[in-house]
Amino acid sequence: MSRRALRRLRGEQRGQEPLEPGALRLGLEDRDDGGEEDDEEVGQLPSDPRRRRGRRERSAISNLYELITSEEPEDELVSKARGEDYRLKVQEGAENNEDTKHGELEVNQERDGESLSQENQAATNAQPNLNNKPRKKKKKKKNKKTATGETPEDDGLEDIDSILEKIEVTNGLSNQTHSSVILESRPLLYVEHRHLNPETELKRYFGARAVLGDQRPRQRQRQYHRSTWLTTPKSTWPRYTKTGITMRVLESKRGVQHFTFEHHREYQQVQFQFLSAVESMDPNNIVLLLQGNPYHIDSLLQLSDVCRLQEDQEMARDLIERALYSLECAFHPLFSLTSGTCRLDYRRTENRAFYLVLFKHMMFLERRGCPRTALEFCKLILSLDPDNDPLCLLLIIDLLALRARDYGFLIRMFQEWESHRNLSQLPNFAFSVPLAYFLLSQQDDLPEVELSSARENASRLIQQALIMFPGVLMPLLDRCSVRPDSAVLAHPFFGLSTQISQPPALTQLVALYIGRTYSLWKDPTIMAWLETNVREVLQTVDAGEPIVEESERRRKVRYQSAPRNIYRHVILSEMKEATAALPLEVTSQPVMGFDPLPPLDSITSYARPRRVNRYSNESTLSLFFRSLLPNFTFQGEDTPDEIDPVGAEEDLDQGLNRLMAAMRDLLANIQFQDPPTEDNPDGNGDEDEDEDEDWD
Repeated sequence: MSRRALRRLRGEQRGQEPLEPGALRLGLEDRDDGGEEDDEEVGQLPSDPRRRRGRRERSAISNLYELITSEEPEDELVSKARGEDYRLKVQEGAENNEDTKHGELEVNQERDGESLSQENQAATNAQPNLNNKPRKKKKKKKNKKTATGETPEDDGLEDIDSILEKIEVTNGLSNQTHSSVILESRPLLYVEHRHLNPETELKRYFGARAVLGDQRPRQRQRQYHRSTWLTTPKSTWPRYTKTGITMRVLESKRGVQHFTFEHHREYQQVQFQFLSAVESMDPNNIVLLLQGNPYHIDSLLQLSDVCRLQEDQEMARDLIERALYSLECAFHPLFSLTSGTCRLDYRRTENRAFYLVLFKHMMFLERRGCPRTALEFCKLILSLDPDNDPLCLLLIIDLLALRARDYGFLIRMFQEWESHRNLSQLPNFAFSVPLAYFLLSQQDDLPEVELSSARENASRLIQQALIMFPGVLMPLLDRCSVRPDSAVLAHPFFGLSTQISQPPALTQLVALYIGRTYSLWKDPTIMAWLETNVREVLQTVDAGEPIVEESERRRKVRYQSAPRNIYRHVILSEMKEATAALPLEVTSQPVMGFDPLPPLDSITSYARPRRVNRYSNESTLSLFFRSLLPNFTFQGEDTPDEIDPVGAEEDLDQGLNRLMAAMRDLLANIQFQDPPTEDNPDGNGDEDEDEDEDWD
């Protein structure tokens, strides 16, 4: 056994012996064997100075590691020494009682531990600081328990937890105000990426297992698609390749960037084929076109309408999502969905498809039961051109906000846009904003001051809406299956004459609003609140307040005719009540699903090439049906886009003359069968008489 181990067993520490010149050797360990190491310990010089220099370097390095890891080896040696002491005492006191033996061992171990800790501290203090490095002090572990049975470490943890709880309690209100400030500082049409995925909303309602199910594809069958925000690519879709659609920046001014889509030459050729397929009025031609070009946008839009008319909603929605995925893959790197500062001009033909795809996708989401996701898409479409609003999203954004229970957004939009957009002059905002205030006043988690303010605003605004649009009340109650009392029925202000006298454009807006939102007014609490305010309005009308006459004057002046974007919105919404009120100049012209009511000042970057159609072998009846098409051209004539304006009137007269000639030829070739005579040479008269008697 070495002297070092014996010294450890006796409890002695190196450094306690008196220091003498040459007695302290750094990094040299005591060894049992003699030789050169023993000679060096007593001060003899080695024969080779280079060897001595190398030995000093090794000793310094080893001493450095001893300083760094001096705590752990000492603990291990102390434990080993305790083990040796325990075994020696067991051998010496094997004849004693086990209880006394264990007691003595515990006392000795405690004493040895105390002596070892004192000796270690003294040795550490006596050891010089090498290389001017900070000395690590060994921390003492306190294992003594307090009177309550808890250690000081537990007390420290409890103190930390209590401090954190106090911080959370004190900063709770400040955090809420900070988050509300962040939300208020965002733009009104700010779009959040996490709300663009309908599965996120469905998982919140039904859970992830009910939504996903077995839709997760296996690793071997997975097709890797590009990551997108607007829609999630499906494994059943064709492999995506570049379609020939790109996006470029037009200009950037005042922090707003204007973009536009572009069609390459290959995509233009496909677009011309699509127009020919639409003119054929055969959906199978569009299907054949999609087989070779699975991501052609207008073909997907038109075929989606065909599937929806055939009650195949799943296929119609899938085609719209595929078109949306194709357009998102063509985005410019600077085009942002969430900033609200990117613009697309609807007058450009290439940009209209993106508007229409987003609008139809939004409508599918609303019917699917995802109003929060549909609201985000509505804000996205509105942010593309908020000044002109080509699809008139202001007529539906209030409905989506109410169904998503985002009353704060609807109220904020009304407060910020009322000054320059006159939102109170739209029936949907005039009635939806007070309804949002009333629903907000029914929440229990708001202070009493905010609840009372919301109730006052709700009553004030609903009364203004009833005075401005009295023709809304009776149709709304009729759709909700509610019969008003005799006082309301007998009063002429809400009578039938008021509904008949309002302008057609206002009737169209009222029918659109009632057809969409009547289900929100069926709640008994809302009906009781509406009844109270209706009585207040009747008292105001009977008192002859000037606001009643002013509202009547506004109705007669402001709603003479609706702008083109409202007609476009009504056509896309497909509400029967509103569609029936469309004027004749709108219903008389053809409406295509891929481009309904194009703007009168459209901007086209390329035109359809000149066509020469020969129908020499076509019959008169086929020529007559082709003449009913809006883009019908005769033999050898150009398309309407290529016709010279100077000779347009002459060509129109010739076309009408040819059409009349074709009609005369058709009528001349029609032959009618002669009616049956009374004489029946075949002898079937008795049977006919019996049949007549049976019918009698």
